[in-house]
Amino acid sequence: MRVVIQRVSKSGVSVGGELLASTGRGLLVLAGFTADDTTEDLDWVAGKIIRLRLFDDDNGVMNLPVTEVEGSILVVSQFTLHARTKKGNRPSYIEAAPAEVSESLYNQFVEITERLLPGRVGTGQFGAKMDVSLVNDGPVTIIIDSKRRE
Repeated sequence: MRVVIQRVSKSGVSVGGELLASTGRGLLVLAGFTADDTTEDLDWVAGKIIRLRLFDDDNGVMNLPVTEVEGSILVVSQFTLHARTKKGNRPSYIEAAPAEVSESLYNQFVEITERLLPGRVGTGQFGAKMDVSLVNDGPVTIIIDSKRRE
């Protein structure tokens, strides 16, 4: 599993002009899955996201997690996070899990994240062409890969 986390002052996701979810202060999480991802990967990544100290404390130091700033999380599926660009100019997505596997992993990941941050998790629509908007606060952008544990 690979995620790109962006600290945002606001974010939103729409499909066909209809707003599905939005946040104020919080995190936008783009999530991509491989066929060998497990529940352990999902748990580890969700826990890491919730505990990451990405928000400023009173001294202006990134020392607070999303839970301590009353922030929210927007989770959007994105298979292109597993693009391979080594050969040629057209990315290969061979490492991305097939849609039916990814959708199940995505739904599990959202459920885990919602358990950790009840009432403050929004989502996109799996498999849809989505318009994602955000105002990156900082900017702060973090990449996590569950297989590398980083």
